[in-house]
Amino acid sequence: MIGRLLIANRGEIAIRIARGAREMGISPVGVYSDADEHALFREVMDASIRIGPGPASESYLDGEKIVAAAKTLGADAIHPGYGFLSERASFAQLAVDSGLVFVGPTPDAIAAMGSKIEAKRRVREFGVPVVPGYEGDDQSAERLRAEAKRIGTPLLIKASAGGGGRGMRVVDDLARFDEALASARREAKAAFGDDAVLLERYLRRPRHVEFQILADAHGTTVHLGERECSIQRRHQKVIEEAPSVALDPELRARMGEAAVNAARSVGYTNAGTAEFMLDEDGAFYFLEMNARLQVEHPVTELVYGVDLVHEQLRVANGERLQFTQESLVPRGWSVEARLNAEDPAHDFLPQSGTITAFDVPRAPGVRLDTGFRAGSEVPVYYDSMLAKIIVWGTDRAAAIARMDATLRETTVAGVATNLPLLRAIVADDAYRAGDTTTRFLDERMPLFRLGESHADDAAKRRIAAAILARGDAWRLGGVGVPVAFAVDGTTVRAHAAYDGTRWNLAGDVTGAVEPDARDASYEARGGTVAIDGRPVRWTLPQPPSADAEHAHAAGSGDVTAPMPGKIISVNVEPGAAVEERALLVVLEAMKMEHRIEAPVAGTVQDVRVKTGQLVTSGATLVTIGAA
Repeated sequence: MIGRLLIANRGEIAIRIARGAREMGISPVGVYSDADEHALFREVMDASIRIGPGPASESYLDGEKIVAAAKTLGADAIHPGYGFLSERASFAQLAVDSGLVFVGPTPDAIAAMGSKIEAKRRVREFGVPVVPGYEGDDQSAERLRAEAKRIGTPLLIKASAGGGGRGMRVVDDLARFDEALASARREAKAAFGDDAVLLERYLRRPRHVEFQILADAHGTTVHLGERECSIQRRHQKVIEEAPSVALDPELRARMGEAAVNAARSVGYTNAGTAEFMLDEDGAFYFLEMNARLQVEHPVTELVYGVDLVHEQLRVANGERLQFTQESLVPRGWSVEARLNAEDPAHDFLPQSGTITAFDVPRAPGVRLDTGFRAGSEVPVYYDSMLAKIIVWGTDRAAAIARMDATLRETTVAGVATNLPLLRAIVADDAYRAGDTTTRFLDERMPLFRLGESHADDAAKRRIAAAILARGDAWRLGGVGVPVAFAVDGTTVRAHAAYDGTRWNLAGDVTGAVEPDARDASYEARGGTVAIDGRPVRWTLPQPPSADAEHAHAAGSGDVTAPMPGKIISVNVEPGAAVEERALLVVLEAMKMEHRIEAPVAGTVQDVRVKTGQLVTSGATLVTIGAA
């Protein structure tokens, strides 16, 4: 029997597993990187050991260090959580070879399902339909290019290993296939250590529907219904719910049978998820099997009344499942929203920094899974998810109403978040009507108007108050302190005089303010403040220069890093002529690649970075001069 469990993960999932383990009388212990030295999840462990620096490749992806930590802490089992090493067959084998119980499927099952190529081959033999495409062993660029031409556009390039949207690219024009292939392979290699890809026909308006699987080692395999995960951005899920409005009992039975057959095709045990695409004509296709606990598992737990972590631990202990397929009946409806540290007003750029306020209202039917609180630091090395907000209601309308109220009352400050997007989705008529395909955000995002200006006079006073609260200003009655910032393309200059109680602004913005930085974040060249729950970005104005022409060139020609990250590739050299939007640099931040493009046409005057270099937010990457 498992007595002490090493949780090889971080953040909210480490806390979730630790809570489940402790409820079963199992002692949870953990590991942490330098970036997580003060992280919340360490407080719920009975003990934890440092395993390396912040980058995941030097800490959470180092299986040898994790197994050594398990031995040092006296653990007899390892739970990998999700992401990181959770779907690495080699890690599962290492744990087993070291005499530890691996809480998950067998290494052989992980290897079979961890490769989307092998998974498709296996499930096809069990009569499970798959998306047409190419999943051959020949991974040469020439063969992939030929297969792409055969399949045609729209085409999806997908990493064979891993998931979470990493290593996925949609190709609408075959002229850009090589660039998309190189990018997908690069991202897959960095995230999963494997750059093999497969090609699929890209379905334009399908639903993404997945089935939760549980299987014991005694021959029982069941499904716990479906989750609809169609609302995605960059192939990463944003809103999930259970059950799905698109399935009737007959279709649920057919898809559930296919999911169980997919699991049986590899002798699967423990918890897993079979993912499908459900086309507009009612046809469904197997996508992949996630051999782990899913991020969105709470909606299934709330609807079926089953604790999936408890079941994982029981199966790992060799116990039989205590329920049959017929006994698993859904009750009510559950919705999950992923709260991410990203700026919806600026193309959802990932954010890092210190959270200054974090309040999600707790009420009946509301669950919060998070690894952060006010005062927590959001590192640059990991995924941008801050929390999962999960609600339950007696039906879909009740669940949506509860989520709507919860999101409207949620406050997060210090870093920009996707809270405005979540609020907009839940309030959207198409969402409430259940019209949720994978194209939902492409079609509805323009209506949300997340990037619109919000910098009226009240917003400008709020920015001034945040700047004054930084501590740079000194308080001397009657003496003006200059305040300057740029917002929405306009430079705002004012003087603030302290009267012993508050600051009085005079200039481009007027009025009385009190210094307040509770919902503000700061970067090298500016920051954001929250206005009605939406982040408004401001910057420091360009310094004055005697050479107006040079100042203009510096303002328009310097291309800077929008966030801290690692340079993955440099695509230009000094002297090169570039057109507007030409690719200059690829920056990796928070596990995603970001294209840094030329803001203007011109000639590259200077390249300040090289491949592999770490850069800070606001660092100059490339300088472009007049053509």
